[in-house]
Amino acid sequence: MADDRIRYDILVQEAARGVIRKVLQETAQAGLPGEHHFFITFVTTAPGVRISSALRERYPEQMTIVIQHQYWDLKAHEKGFEIVLSFSDVPEKLEIPYSAIRGFYDPHANFEMEFDDVRPAVADEAPVQEFQPRDAEAGKAADKPKKAKQPKKADAEDKPDADGSGNKGAEVVSLDAFRKK
Repeated sequence: MADDRIRYDILVQEAARGVIRKVLQETAQAGLPGEHHFFITFVTTAPGVRISSALRERYPEQMTIVIQHQYWDLKAHEKGFEIVLSFSDVPEKLEIPYSAIRGFYDPHANFEMEFDDVRPAVADEAPVQEFQPRDAEAGKAADKPKKAKQPKKADAEDKPDADGSGNKGAEVVSLDAFRKK
C-alpha cells in the first residue's frame, strides 16, 4: 500500500468540522432557522473541553447536547464554541473545541456527520479544564455525586420557559437512536 503523506483523512475531517463551525457561527448570529436543531456528541476528556466537574462525573467519556429551545450565549470561534445549557434547572457553561466533536446531527435536514477519532492535542491547545457552576446555590446541587455509570440522556427538565412560551428544556440523547439499523 502506498504511503499516504497528504493525510486526506485528516483534511476531510477538518473540512467537515468547518461545516459545523459555519453552521454554529450563523446560528450564534441569527438563531436557529425554522425547525433546525442540532445534536452534538463530543468527548468530555478531549483537550480544550471545559465543563463542570458535575457533568464530567456524569459523562466521563462523551456526552451529547441538543441545541434547540433553551440555550444561551452561543459563541462560535475559530477552534471551538461555547454555550450555556440548563441541566435540571442548573445553567452550565460548556466550551467545546471542534476537534472534540464525534458526531453532529440535524434531524430537520436529516444531515449527519460522524468522526472516527478525536485528534491528539496540539501543543497550543489548552488541557482539559472544568467550569464552576454560575452561582453558589447551583454549585451545591451540581457537586452532588451522581450514581449513573454512563447515562444516555441528561436530566434536563421539560418545563416551560420563564417567559411562558412553552419551549421545552434541552435533552441529551445518544445519536444511536436516530441511526438506521
